Amino acid sequence: MSVVIDVSDAPLDRISFAMSPLAELGAVLHVLAEPSHHPGLLEWATETRTALPPELADRLYEADMLWRSTRSDLFLPSIAAADLKEELDAWDRLDDDAFVVAAVEISCATSFAHPRPSPLRRPEDRRRARELAAARGLRQAAFADRLLEDPHRVRAWLRRLLEDCEQAFFGEVWQRVRAQLAADARHKNELLKHRGLGQAVAAVSPAITLDTARGCLVVDKLQDGRVTGSGTGLVFLPTAFGWPHLVVRDAHGDRPVLQYPVALPELPSALSLATVQRRLEAVAHPLRLRLCRTLARGPHSTTELADANGLTAPEVSRHLGVLKKAGLTRTRREGRYVFHELDIERVGRLGADLLGNALR
Repeated sequence: MSVVIDVSDAPLDRISFAMSPLAELGAVLHVLAEPSHHPGLLEWATETRTALPPELADRLYEADMLWRSTRSDLFLPSIAAADLKEELDAWDRLDDDAFVVAAVEISCATSFAHPRPSPLRRPEDRRRARELAAARGLRQAAFADRLLEDPHRVRAWLRRLLEDCEQAFFGEVWQRVRAQLAADARHKNELLKHRGLGQAVAAVSPAITLDTARGCLVVDKLQDGRVTGSGTGLVFLPTAFGWPHLVVRDAHGDRPVLQYPVALPELPSALSLATVQRRLEAVAHPLRLRLCRTLARGPHSTTELADANGLTAPEVSRHLGVLKKAGLTRTRREGRYVFHELDIERVGRLGADLLGNALR
């Protein structure tokens, strides 16, 4: 599974790295709504939520379908600006149809949908938008109802909410991280200019690769989709609050957006989805699971394992080969015997590796 971004005919001058306070605010609001996704920010999220005025906390909860589990396109601008006011001014220039589509185009589907028609136009599209919002909760359904009934009023309400967030906590956050994000975007723009797109995306994340033969970027995610940047280009937005997520916006005719976490050296490198799947499949077999139990206690030879499990040595060797190919065991030779041992650290990381791919 992967998200493929077609860049075969993307003009180089339309591919860029930029920083966006609106995108960063979206990432921050997601952390506040789902702190379990971001254990490194749990203390910050707890302190910030505790300090929120109750009225502001209620308003954030009311609209959190825009950033809780799926980020609304409104928070991933194709044209970034220097400050939050400029980006919110760009919201004001959107017509009601474009604004509402971006606000309600939220689903837990694992594939990118075709651009949906405006729910302001047809009753069936309005019903679909309400159903998706209702699945998120009663307050979210009420928010969507108000948005569909009076988009202009809700747009103004949402803008005031974000401005209040800037006053309450985001202004301090942005002042703290903007230099880091600017430096990251500047560095990657230099890589893009002097060493090409492949080197630039390699510096973004090991989960992104440039397939030169097909002219596309492949984002290793538990998600299927194809996004076109051909002819339009692509914008990358760094975030200090994004790990472990890689968020892709299909802008449906405008420049697609990829928001990525800035490098954090203390975090473990993310394994590819294929590697995680291979390791899970390796331990899913009942016999290999029993072998893992034995090997976790110490090194054992093939002969020992065969005798203990009532199998032939070739049968055990085949199962050990699967575990070794998955990178879950180590071997060492002593005379004519080969001893197998479970890689405790890698097996212990399986849950975290799976979660990292699920959240990417």
